[in-house]
Amino acid sequence: MIHYEYPLGERIRTLLRLEDLFDRFDAYSRGQASASHHAALLTLFEVAEVASRADLKSDLMQELDRQKSVLSALRGNPHVEDNTLESVLSAIETAHRGIYNLPGKVGQHLREDDWLMTIKQRAAIPGGMCEFDLPTYHHWLHRPAEERMRHLLRWFGPFSSMREAVGIVLRLLRDSGQPELQHAAAGTYQRMLESRNPQLIRVTLADNMPCVPEMSANKYMLNIRFMYAGPGHPRACTDQAIDFDLTFCSL
Repeated sequence: MIHYEYPLGERIRTLLRLEDLFDRFDAYSRGQASASHHAALLTLFEVAEVASRADLKSDLMQELDRQKSVLSALRGNPHVEDNTLESVLSAIETAHRGIYNLPGKVGQHLREDDWLMTIKQRAAIPGGMCEFDLPTYHHWLHRPAEERMRHLLRWFGPFSSMREAVGIVLRLLRDSGQPELQHAAAGTYQRMLESRNPQLIRVTLADNMPCVPEMSANKYMLNIRFMYAGPGHPRACTDQAIDFDLTFCSL
């Protein structure tokens, strides 16, 4: 199955972007090749840019506080597993404390490193990171993989608390909805949202389905148009009916 997600707000959009970048950094940094660690460093620069949004820290702390209050009220509920609840509350407390203790602007440790900022500036130029442009970076890429990995993990370290917080918020958001089986005739689907006020809409399709959903939504209406995947001119899936799971998520 493949999940397609559509955020209905800038805050959730930012969290999804960060989640994607964190996962990408993991994949690249675990590699041994210098090209993998090059990609990991460029991804780290992207993380710093997205995470530097002025109100992101306060938004995350406020949401963690709200979720802690909501979940704490479930203590003693016979329908809730106590150990699981306490584990989630502990994770929320740890993430909140970590973000609170972050000094200054998120990613400031990267901006204060002149060597890293020189690399970042050259990265904005197409083909601007050749060995004759950045000989010291070329030297770093020829260091042992274990040494490069240590550097990457050290540079990523200050983002760890934010990653934990992003993961908690998105996990609670996704778990808030229940998937409903829906049917799209001729590749299109419309639905009035009525009293629903979702923050995230998820469409789940079988991975062998040749179509992908293009979603648009506001507080009144959801529209989904299924398009054939792959290169070439975009073409609507009007010649087949599509069954899919639809989930509305909100915190």
